[in-house]
This record gives sequence, C-alpha cells and structure tokens, in this order.
Amino acid sequence: MSSTALQAHNSTRATRGASLERAVEVLKEVIDAPIASYFSSCVHCGLCAEACLFYTETGEPKYTPIHKLEPLRRVWEREYTLLGRVKKWLGLSKPLTDEELGAWRELVYDSCTMCGRCSLVCPVGNDLVYMIRKLREGMALAGHAPPGVVAATRRTVEIGSPMGIRWPAVAAQIKHVEAETGLKVPIDQAGAEYMLLLSSMEIINFPEYLSAIARIMHVAGKTWTLCSEAFEATNSGIQIGVSDIARVIVARVVNAAERLQVKTVVSPECGHAYFALRWDGPNLMGRPFGFEVKHVLEVLDEFRVQGLIRTEGFEEGRLTFHDPCQIVRRGGVIEPQRHLMQMIARDFVEMDETGKYNWCCGGGGGVSANEEAEGLRLAAFKRKKAQLEACGAQTLVTACANCRIVLEEGLEHYQMALPVVGLTELVAKHLAQDDGRRQDEEG
Repeated sequence: MSSTALQAHNSTRATRGASLERAVEVLKEVIDAPIASYFSSCVHCGLCAEACLFYTETGEPKYTPIHKLEPLRRVWEREYTLLGRVKKWLGLSKPLTDEELGAWRELVYDSCTMCGRCSLVCPVGNDLVYMIRKLREGMALAGHAPPGVVAATRRTVEIGSPMGIRWPAVAAQIKHVEAETGLKVPIDQAGAEYMLLLSSMEIINFPEYLSAIARIMHVAGKTWTLCSEAFEATNSGIQIGVSDIARVIVARVVNAAERLQVKTVVSPECGHAYFALRWDGPNLMGRPFGFEVKHVLEVLDEFRVQGLIRTEGFEEGRLTFHDPCQIVRRGGVIEPQRHLMQMIARDFVEMDETGKYNWCCGGGGGVSANEEAEGLRLAAFKRKKAQLEACGAQTLVTACANCRIVLEEGLEHYQMALPVVGLTELVAKHLAQDDGRRQDEEG
C-alpha cells in the first residue's frame, strides 16, 4: 500500500525541494500520448470557461479550466516539444518552482470538482478531467494537496473510511435498521446476488438509505449482503489524484466481492464511488472484475422493468432532480432516475440544463472536504440557486450523498427553504408491499 502523497504532504520545508523534484518527475511520467495530443490540439476557444461554474459565477479568468492545467502544460512544453527543448537549451524557459506549484492549489483543488462539463463541451474532445487528475498526482507528491483532502485520504488508507467510520458504527446502524423494519440485514453472505456498498455520509448523515435498501430488496425478493471488510464505497484516492491509493481502495472492494462470489456490486448514492469502481476500477486493477458493478439507480430501475417493485401514491408538490456529475455526465446513468421519478411524482419538472448538461453542485472531487474552498464553493452555488428558482421546485431530489450535503449547505446559505431528499428512500417510502411479483406467484 502506497502513502507517498500523504508522506510528502507532511514533509518539512527543508525537504520540499526533493518533493518538488519527485513531483516534476511524476508530471513528466504522466504526460502520456492523450495528454500530449490534448495540449497540441487545444484551440483556445474559451468554451471550457463557459462550462465551468467557478468561472461563470465569479467572472475570474483564472478559473478557466484549461488555465488550471498551466503547470502541466509548462512541463509538457519544456520537456517534450521541440520548441520547448530549444528554449530550455538557450535558457529562455524557467523550470517549474515549488512556489508556483503551491500557488496553483486553489485552481487545481478548490475550483475544480472534476465534474467533466468542460470535457463535454470541448470541440476537439480534450478530456480536461483526465488532465486535472494527472496534475493532482504531482501536486499531492509535492505536498500541495489541501489538508482536508489529505486527512480524508489518510483516514481511508489507515481506517477504511474518509470520515473515520469503522465497522462497529455500521453494525450499530444495522441494529437500528433491523429494529425499525423487522428485516434482517445480511452480513458477509457468500453467493448473494448483490453486495451493497455504503458511503460514510450515508452511514452518518442519511441512515434512512440502508433502511430503504433493506425494504426494497425484501419486496423484490433478492439476496444481498454487506461486507464487514469492505463496506465503504468512497474513493479518496481519486479525489486527491493519486492512482496507487485509488487502486488500494478499489482492491478492497474487488477482493471482498470475489471472495464472497457475489454477482453484482451495488454502488450507493455517491458519485465518485461509482465512477471509481465502475469505470476506473478495472484499469486500476489491470484486469476485468469477476462481477458486475451497477449504481443503485440502475438496480432499482431493473426491478421496475422486471415488475419486482411497484409504488403507490405520489409526493405532493413540484419535484425536480439534480443529476450528480459522476453518475450522469461521467457515468452514463441518465434515464433510470427519470423512470423512478415518474413512479413517485405527479409534478416532476426538469431544470433548464439537465441530464449530462446539468450543472455541478460545486462540492465534488474533494471540494466539499476542503475547508479552504468553502467561500468559493458557496459563490459557485449561485448557478444551482438560479436553476432551482427558475424551475419552481418545492422539493429537490438527488442520488448522491455528497451532493445532498452540499446542496443543503448551499440552500441554507442562500436562505432557500427547499428540502433535499434521496431518490432511493422516496422509492422505498412509496413501495407497494403487494407487488406484482407476489401477485404472479399467487396466481
């Protein structure tokens, strides 16, 4: 298990030079063919700026996504282009300094949620999120990752959870869920169809999520389990930008799922957890998984299609849905949540820009764990505020625990009395106990 980034962050100023040297070497190493092609093909059109809520809500040119990558671009030009090498040989280009890299922390960590909206609109197809992650790798090795993100990553590596949650806390919640629902929550059950993951925020802030899952799985007639050795879904390695740490966290889940021989691992209402395991996971592990990975929305929609769950009654008032970036734009889960919303809402209204074009909540990519970014994050929330005011929603629904907390904080800051709820728990709330599956069996 590697903790290079954490050790580097705690290094003294006397050793910072060595950290910088390692960081520059890492930046040189991570500049692969895609990154070289991205820098070469950038036409400086400015479309990425208009796609970034940190730019649109502040008007500050420094928050233009491609500008945030300037340290990486300088290393690329200096080391891997003919013109850059000539300048370097003639002494016309200056090497990247520790002070310059440190000054870039705000741009790389505070003002980027890795939401991918800039990548989506880029006319030449440059994946700026991929580039930001590579730059974060060097930043972390040089000791320039934010303390809050470093602390969350350290807790994940050493304890297993970014919020320091250990299994006894989960076990205590399980007892409450079993008492409330009268249902058994399976633990370490080999051969189950589904292995459920949780995020720390669901365990601490939204315990109703596990209760909802227990009721839904019972009605659907599915076997499922939690794993006492791998219950945490959040991947802080992705957020801090260090691939070897991300690999360790993914491996915990993969090893547990394959040991229990489950068919499907269910990612919870958490954005980066889903993307890290579903799309990055096999690349990090260097091999395909022996199981499927699905987001809980995908699983619930499959139950709907199969007739395993039905709902009764509807929520009152107008509801809208916030699409979490890593689940929708980066993960491709767009339709299931809309099918599920139709099951529980008579008056469901979309925001003006929605689905893969939806605007980020402003707290993804480790930004919500970064205290230094709070003021900027709240300023950027004006974009979501305007969306919500325009659609006239009376309840805001989402499917990411991190989004939910960030949305609640933003709404409170701007004094907007708008409840925020999770879609999984709404489905469970309206679950019909005499579902179609049981009626078919009785017939």
